[in-house]
Amino acid sequence: MENENKGKTISEKIFSFKSGKDAWAGDLVIAKIDQIALQDGTAPLAIRQIKEMFGGVKKIQAADRTHFFVDHAAPPPRKELSNDQKFIKEFAEEIKAEFNKPGEGIIHQIMVEKFVKPGDLAVGADSHTCTYGGIGAFSTGMGSTDVAVSVLLGKNWFRVPETFRFDLSGEFSKGVFPKDLILKIIGDLGVDGATYKALEFSGEIEKIDVEGRLTISNMAVECGAKAGIFPSDKLTAEYLAELGRAEDFTEMRSDEDASYEKEFYYQLDDIEPMIAKPHNVDNVSAVSEVEGLQIDQVFIGTCTNGRLSDLRVAARILKGRKINRNVRLIVGPASRRVYLKAMEEGLLSIFVEAGGLVLPPGCGPCVGIHQGVLADGEICLSTQNRNFKGRMGNPNAFIYLSSPATAAASAVKGEITDPGKYL
Repeated sequence: MENENKGKTISEKIFSFKSGKDAWAGDLVIAKIDQIALQDGTAPLAIRQIKEMFGGVKKIQAADRTHFFVDHAAPPPRKELSNDQKFIKEFAEEIKAEFNKPGEGIIHQIMVEKFVKPGDLAVGADSHTCTYGGIGAFSTGMGSTDVAVSVLLGKNWFRVPETFRFDLSGEFSKGVFPKDLILKIIGDLGVDGATYKALEFSGEIEKIDVEGRLTISNMAVECGAKAGIFPSDKLTAEYLAELGRAEDFTEMRSDEDASYEKEFYYQLDDIEPMIAKPHNVDNVSAVSEVEGLQIDQVFIGTCTNGRLSDLRVAARILKGRKINRNVRLIVGPASRRVYLKAMEEGLLSIFVEAGGLVLPPGCGPCVGIHQGVLADGEICLSTQNRNFKGRMGNPNAFIYLSSPATAAASAVKGEITDPGKYL
């Protein structure tokens, strides 16, 4: 057989475990799903589909693995969204599924903090479900109807993706962070350069902490990937232990003789602070090429960069400084846990004293529903994952993407600037 003496990638291993089949890239499998996540923007449609398909609510098989979140509009700014959130809460109570009310935090942060573990197969009605690959899970976003099927049956069909391997070596220079690496990769591949592939990161990954890995996995979908995956290792074990979940650790890594569709090599020392310019995530350049561009708003947060390490580096830059008088600074912790930790460490005070505004845990301005909608012609530098036209609520505004360090330094300067000067 062609695959008889060949090792498996992490993706092939997980799909083999979850399907009970000898699964390889390109195979179609029906696999058991460990965790299912839905948020307030996508859950209402999924709930309506659940009620209509396969005998409806009485046939649900995976309520104990299903988690509902209110994060995109938290708290809700309009009665229509309030009614949607009430609808979600009542349904979650009806089927006895997990419901995370407004203020708990962003779907992807909570799923990592509380539920997903290495080796899991997780799906979510949100494209950035791929975040959980940072701890060694295979996680991917699906449409609301596909997620409804997953809730009903506890399983779904998948095509096992081919894997692109990224071999990382070296160490980041001052002012350079995991966000800069993934922006560089997306710029190199293009928005559709890895369509339906799994991006697997290996090499000297011990130089990237777990929160940095989550940032990289989060943005895998921005070049079309189905998932972004890191092996689970000592750092993963330590991270889960900090969350009180030491027993959830399992080592997940590819076999040494696994086959990859493509292999890429990145020297971390060579990466500069990067930025994505409007209106596509692959419109990437070095910060030095746009340095000096005046900005109106800075947003530090989201499922990409709203974690504790992100807030810490931003606070290092902002401590003892004031933001430029022409800039609005908005900070959004990714979860209640992150918010409380940041409060304990005095980070929130630093942001407020610098002239910033701290939001409740949630998605905040990223989705343009409320909190930080831009005016016509305004420029925002954000740590989020997308800069599409109209993404932050106004198609006549402009969004640039960067690391939290670049964002914080630029808030002080009033224009896009290299964070190395402030660290």
